[in-house]
Amino acid sequence: MSTGYLAAAAVGNPAANIGIFALFVAVTMVIVIRASRSNATAADFFTGGRGFSGPQNGVAIAGDYLSAASFLGIAGAIAVYGYDGFLYSIGFLVAWLVALLLVAEMLRNTGKFTMADVLSFRLKQGPVRAAAALTTLTVCLFYLLAQMAGAGGLVALLLNVSSKSGQAVVIAVVGVLMILYVLVGGMKGTTWVQIIKAVLLIAGAGFMTVLVLAKYGFDVSDILGSAQQFVSESANKAVAQRDVLAPAAQYGGTSMSKLNFLSLGLALVLGTAGLPHVLMRFYTVPTAKEARRSVVWAIAVIGAFYLFTLVLGYGAAAIVGPDRILAAAGGQNSAAWCCWASSPRWRSRPFSRWWRV
Repeated sequence: MSTGYLAAAAVGNPAANIGIFALFVAVTMVIVIRASRSNATAADFFTGGRGFSGPQNGVAIAGDYLSAASFLGIAGAIAVYGYDGFLYSIGFLVAWLVALLLVAEMLRNTGKFTMADVLSFRLKQGPVRAAAALTTLTVCLFYLLAQMAGAGGLVALLLNVSSKSGQAVVIAVVGVLMILYVLVGGMKGTTWVQIIKAVLLIAGAGFMTVLVLAKYGFDVSDILGSAQQFVSESANKAVAQRDVLAPAAQYGGTSMSKLNFLSLGLALVLGTAGLPHVLMRFYTVPTAKEARRSVVWAIAVIGAFYLFTLVLGYGAAAIVGPDRILAAAGGQNSAAWCCWASSPRWRSRPFSRWWRV
């Protein structure tokens, strides 16, 4: 299958894609507006009135945490680097154990809206709040860079936008929409949007995972073997030499790569406990017990999602191969879409009429 056909199959009809996106925005905006009607106090706006249950907040946390960067980026890393790509999933999942044991309950028992509240109560308010605001903006900036990279790859595939300027415009529009969600709905509105996002993402990834497994007779060993064979046949010599079923395809080959892996592991495991948009969610539940339940639910949902990305990543390598993935619009981030659009067996089935508009 040529790269051009692969890109066309992944894109489908850009006009229909835009229409579906607009419909989703309209529905979620209605939900946000309805949720905002009960925002009467600062607590309602900033913490959702602390009226969300542990399971609701846990699914919302998963929606906050799982994104285009997670779905496209991790699946792509597994498709291209195999075992080393899955290290991202492992690190992110272990990070939630840190949040469960060391952060959730204690954070819920301190502060009013943020952790800075309790610190400023015991120290000078001005410097403490300034430091908290500066660190929050810094962390969010670097976190958003990864999110925007994933969004750029998704936009390139859905709307067939190949120019960087075009992607920048669409990303800016999406950013404006996110600001509107927050300003209009507050924490209540954004929580329900994140719950919807998490459900759709898990359902979609789970559906694709079943399709990949069904293609290989639900034999995971067959998927792994086919992926390694496709990688070995790559026209790129550096890619062809990789053992995607063993460590060191990306990290561990040199002293610097080992240092990079150590740095990556620390960032993944400890970084989650410092993400501002995750920490503030522990204030949306009524008690510390519900905060712990939130993390347990988040671990369950996020863990299932990362198992899906493992199958999708190796499935993309087995069905499409790294060469076509890297050559497609969006590069490595296009692995999941390429896997979805490339299989002749899927295209021949009745539901191909609606998934490929």
